[in-house]
Amino acid sequence: MNDTTGNAADQDADPDDGRHETLTERLDRNWDEILQELRVIQTGTQILTGFLLAAVFQSRFSDLDDYQRTVYACLVVATILTTVMGLAPVSLHRVLFRQRAKATIVASTDRLLQVTMGGVAITLAGTAMLIFDFVFGRVGGVLAGVGVLAVVCMLWVVLPRLLRRRAAAEAAASHRIGRSVDQRGGSATSNDRRE
Repeated sequence: MNDTTGNAADQDADPDDGRHETLTERLDRNWDEILQELRVIQTGTQILTGFLLAAVFQSRFSDLDDYQRTVYACLVVATILTTVMGLAPVSLHRVLFRQRAKATIVASTDRLLQVTMGGVAITLAGTAMLIFDFVFGRVGGVLAGVGVLAVVCMLWVVLPRLLRRRAAAEAAASHRIGRSVDQRGGSATSNDRRE
């Protein structure tokens, strides 16, 4: 139902999505979903950072050649920056808390999370490259790094976009079917046309 009367803040944020929520409710839901994602990614980045920082204190660290030490140093920088990026939304929320800036917080945190995931992808691929380089040699390391990066790109970039495109096409087809039923005088309700 699309209520066009009353306070704009009380109106459905997107009458076609089937959720019946105000903009404020949508922002709160989006923030809650982002918080769940942040919890997962922060734990992962902190574990990776700890692993990399502890590696320097292992007895075999001195066996690394110059290339491997350079890769290691780059990975430490990447994982620390990724951890900082993953924690930035906490500071953002603290500064903007109770400032009626939820839309800004949600949009900014979404961008920060995307950059953080890029950092995690680089760190995962680089860590695989370093370990396989140490165990199997340069070629093995490069193949492992490229392989991990390819899998991450497929699962984190390509697959979600394919599924989003498919969902959009299905929603458009469902919407067209619903309109044609309405135009013929059918009784399909708006909920029948939504996923």
